[in-house]
Amino acid sequence: MSNPGQNLPRRDITILDGGMGRLLEQLGAPFRLPEWSALALIEAPEYVTRAHEIYADSGAQVLTTNTFGLVPHMLGEERFLRRARSLAGLAGQLARSVAVQAGTAHPGSPVLVAGSLPPLFESYRPEKFIPARADDILTPLIMGLAPWIDFWLIETQSSTREALTALDAVRRVSPLPVHVAYTLKDEAGRTGPAELRSGEPVAEAVAATLRAGAAGILFNCSQPEAMGAAVVAARRVIDASTTPTAALGVYANAFMPEPPSDEPYAGISRLRDDLDPANYLKWIRRWVGQGATMVGGCCGIGPAHIAAIRNAGEDIFPAG
Repeated sequence: MSNPGQNLPRRDITILDGGMGRLLEQLGAPFRLPEWSALALIEAPEYVTRAHEIYADSGAQVLTTNTFGLVPHMLGEERFLRRARSLAGLAGQLARSVAVQAGTAHPGSPVLVAGSLPPLFESYRPEKFIPARADDILTPLIMGLAPWIDFWLIETQSSTREALTALDAVRRVSPLPVHVAYTLKDEAGRTGPAELRSGEPVAEAVAATLRAGAAGILFNCSQPEAMGAAVVAARRVIDASTTPTAALGVYANAFMPEPPSDEPYAGISRLRDDLDPANYLKWIRRWVGQGATMVGGCCGIGPAHIAAIRNAGEDIFPAG
């Protein structure tokens, strides 16, 4: 079967980093639910620095701030009110410090910092979004991160409603580019057009997000099998838009198929055993062939996967 997009013109490819939580756990950082990756930031930030260093050494050209857990339902309401802004600032500072070190070690190969803005309520649950509370959660994260980052990455968004609320909040106070990463319906055996977890068609979501001023569209925290159709749909919309140079990215997770839970963070999701670096690289090649320009990994995709992308050769990174 031919690969959709295989005849697309070559584009520069940017390598993102991989998942943070599992790497912190492997390094021995403080790690438990519901705080998840935020716990290391609170109790032992040196582990966050080490995780960023490992990803930079593996070839990541973008380091994502460790701010995914800085939301009330993971920190707790009181701790969020008291510490969200300072913790976001610390996360930004840690990532920036590693990016500067990496850039100094490899002149001409800058490492950028992406300011992560997570789902404000629950991942994969678009019906849980509460617009009236969004600004109160977003504002301390935005203000804490803004001095340290190169662009915004609004991650793991299940609906355009939540994503565009965050995009608007950022654009009101920051001139930096904004990228939006959507998570997709990815039930085992799913076929048909790509959809966000809200049920919105990907093409419609991409068009609306570009109109709202996004500089890039990405898909993340979904299984690899769900990504290709979304990349193809997004590529068509981007190429036909008034911003054909918008970035198009993919960073899948390695979760086993599982239905949404009514009990958030009840346990740590199991990982697949068929997404080792060599097999994940096959997906990366496919997405690049379909028109992706930013590739990396989400939960369960680690430094070895990122190193495999870096070492892939001219089938992903064209000569010259």
